[in-house]
Amino acid sequence: MENRPHMRHVLLCLTFLLFLLNPFTTAGQEQVRIIDATAIARTDGPLKDRNAIAGMEAAGISEEEKATVVRNSAPELWPLGLADDSARAADLPYIRNYNAYRLCRYKEDTLAWSIVMLPARENLHMPEELRPTADLFLLVPDAALEKVEPAKKRPEISRGPSWRAREKVSIVTPDALYATYDLGHDEAGMKALRDQGMSTAEVDAVVFRCHESNWPEGIDTFDERYPRLDQFKKYKAYLGAAWDDKVLVIVPFEKNRRMPILMRPYVDIYMVYARTGVQIKGGKNRK
Repeated sequence: MENRPHMRHVLLCLTFLLFLLNPFTTAGQEQVRIIDATAIARTDGPLKDRNAIAGMEAAGISEEEKATVVRNSAPELWPLGLADDSARAADLPYIRNYNAYRLCRYKEDTLAWSIVMLPARENLHMPEELRPTADLFLLVPDAALEKVEPAKKRPEISRGPSWRAREKVSIVTPDALYATYDLGHDEAGMKALRDQGMSTAEVDAVVFRCHESNWPEGIDTFDERYPRLDQFKKYKAYLGAAWDDKVLVIVPFEKNRRMPILMRPYVDIYMVYARTGVQIKGGKNRK
C-alpha cells in the first residue's frame, strides 16, 4: 500500500513519455465513432498486413509513423476492456465514447477496412479498463464506423461594451431598478445604446444581461434580491447610456470581485435604473 503513490507517479511519467514520442497528431484527420466494437479485428500480431501497409503508404504515412502503427497495434497493448470478444461486448456502450480517428482505408478482397487511431491523451476520460496508456491502432471494418460530424461553431458571445472610459455611477436608490425591463422593445433605449457606439453584438449582450434572470443567483429574483438591496450601493458601476427617464448601468465583473459571492457577477451585467436612482460621477443627476 505504501508504494502506490510512487507507482502512480511512475506510470504517469511513462505515459507522458509516450505522448512525447508519438509522431502523430489528430489535426486534419477524420474523426469516427466505433459503433460495433465486436467487429474490431484481433490480429495475431502487430499490424503488418500487406494491404494495410499499402493503405498507409497511399495515405502518405511516413516510415516512422508506420513503425509506430505496427508497434502499437499489438493486442498485448490493448486495455482489458478490448482484450476479447466478451469484454468488448460488455463494454459496447462505452466504446462508442472513444475519441477515434481514421488513419487510412484499404480493401481486403471486397471488404473495406480502416486503421483507426485511439490517441491516449484524448481518451483519459474513458473508464480505466478502456483507457489506453499509449496511442493504439485498430483494424475496424468501415461498416462498424460512423463519421463524427464536427460540432457547429457557435458565434462568439460578445463580452459587452467597454466600460473603462465611461463615467462612474453610484447606485443611491437600489429599489429604483427595472429588474425585468424589456430593453429590446424600447426603441429609444436601443437608439441610445447605438448612439454610444455599441456594436450589434454588444447591444445583444446588454439586452440579454439586463434582465434579472441573467444576474447572479443571489439577485435574480425579487425574493432573493430584496434582503440584499442595500448592498447594491456597494457595486462599482459605470454609465452605459441615458434616455428619457432611464439609465443603463454597467456592473463589470472585474471591478466587483469583492462583492458577496451571491451578488458577484461572473460576466459584466447591466441594469436599467430610473434616472433618479443613480448618481453620475461629478455630482450631477442628469436631467
